[in-house]
Amino acid sequence: MKRVNIVFGISFLISLVLTIFAIFFNSQFSNVSNILFAVITENFSWLYLLAMLIFVIFVLVLACTKYGNVRLGADDSKPEYSTFSWFAMLFCAGMGVGLVFWGVSEPTTHFTNPMSGEGGTIEAAEFAFKSSFMHWGIQPWANYAVVGLALAYFQFRKNKPGLISSIMEPLIGEKRVLGWPGKLVDILAAFATVAGIVTSLGLGVLQINSGLNTMLGLPNDLVVQIAIIIIVTVIFMWSAISGINKGVKILSNFNIILALILMAGAFMIGPKLEIINNLINGIGNYVEDFVQDSLTIPGYGDTSWITAWRIFYWAWWIAWAPFVGIFIARISKGRTIREFVLGVVLAPTLASVVWFAIFGTLGIHLGMTGTLSNEALQQISTFPESGLFAVFSFYPFGNILAIVAVILLLTFFITSADSGTYVLAMLSSEGNLNPPNYKKIIWGIIQSTLAIGLLIAGGLKPLQTISIVAAFPFMFIMLAACVALIKALKREKND
Repeated sequence: MKRVNIVFGISFLISLVLTIFAIFFNSQFSNVSNILFAVITENFSWLYLLAMLIFVIFVLVLACTKYGNVRLGADDSKPEYSTFSWFAMLFCAGMGVGLVFWGVSEPTTHFTNPMSGEGGTIEAAEFAFKSSFMHWGIQPWANYAVVGLALAYFQFRKNKPGLISSIMEPLIGEKRVLGWPGKLVDILAAFATVAGIVTSLGLGVLQINSGLNTMLGLPNDLVVQIAIIIIVTVIFMWSAISGINKGVKILSNFNIILALILMAGAFMIGPKLEIINNLINGIGNYVEDFVQDSLTIPGYGDTSWITAWRIFYWAWWIAWAPFVGIFIARISKGRTIREFVLGVVLAPTLASVVWFAIFGTLGIHLGMTGTLSNEALQQISTFPESGLFAVFSFYPFGNILAIVAVILLLTFFITSADSGTYVLAMLSSEGNLNPPNYKKIIWGIIQSTLAIGLLIAGGLKPLQTISIVAAFPFMFIMLAACVALIKALKREKND
């Protein structure tokens, strides 16, 4: 049996079995996934914190050394995509819909319910920005860069297949990479990708439905959500079949332009001085407390906030690392390691920080001035998909920006599903850089069908949780990838 059949068959079977369990035995599945997640986070929170900090140090140090000049490809290779298109594609794949979903809701939630102290205060507001910057800042992008950088190096410079297992060759040898250890790594990557994309599809649909309900009065119900998924599926499958050079690149370029328009519009209607002050002050607090916050895990007392937010995010970003890393590697041929780190880690971090400063201020300003009551703020915390549209309703031209936001949600939604479909087709085609269209169609249908089924059962959260549990071994694979890449680079320099 060929490797592609094993990876495709087993990853599909695992996804199918777990999803059937989530749909038809939802409460039991929720209990099991929550127990497993609690066991991992309670016992290994310290390891998540250490690993994510190590990833940051690793990529930044690598970029600053002599290895930063190494090209991801032959020495004379040139980047396949312009810097703008490259950044647009990697940013849309790595964050995309999440920024729109959480841009208002996360800072507002931290402002209302901080880790310690009283909510609704100046201290709570400062904490909200610092925490949002950290959760969407340098750590998640360094996490993606570890996988993407290692894979791009082995794929384009050493001519290895575009599979996560290829990264392990310097440590376990080619024979094991081609055997069951390598297959297991690729199967876990495929499952983590399916689960991540399916839950993101579901969350994105909830917010799109909320926006359409606010603007057009469409009911906020399952029928509308299923219709949205079906329409979006047709579009993203067309885009995936069109290929990266047409579908994904064009949509990603459009996304970035639209995101810049939405950011500029939000800045213009918002309290400008507050936004600028929160941006500068938030960056200062973020940088000043970076190491301490990166390693904060109290040995005594309440750790519920750390577990529910920081550790959950770190685990979720690791679960997304195979998918985003593979896609970023695919579009990064011809870049140097230094260019890669600047483009994949530092530039998106700055963009995310500016985004949360603008949209977070829109929400927190309403709370600080008393325009939004504590009950209304708590409502945003409970239903984060409604936060952006609820806040826009208090600002001039907010209804126009709400329309732009819904369009951006749709296009971000499409590009995330598009790139996920492409990666799954690669994983089930022995790392083929241009996988066959029928594989894209199969995975596209699987993702959308699972999302619909889980929405019907209300099972998105358990699948997200179980994907994080399944991706726990990837933390060790990623730490090994750091060692493998250094080993390969040293060997190359010595040859």
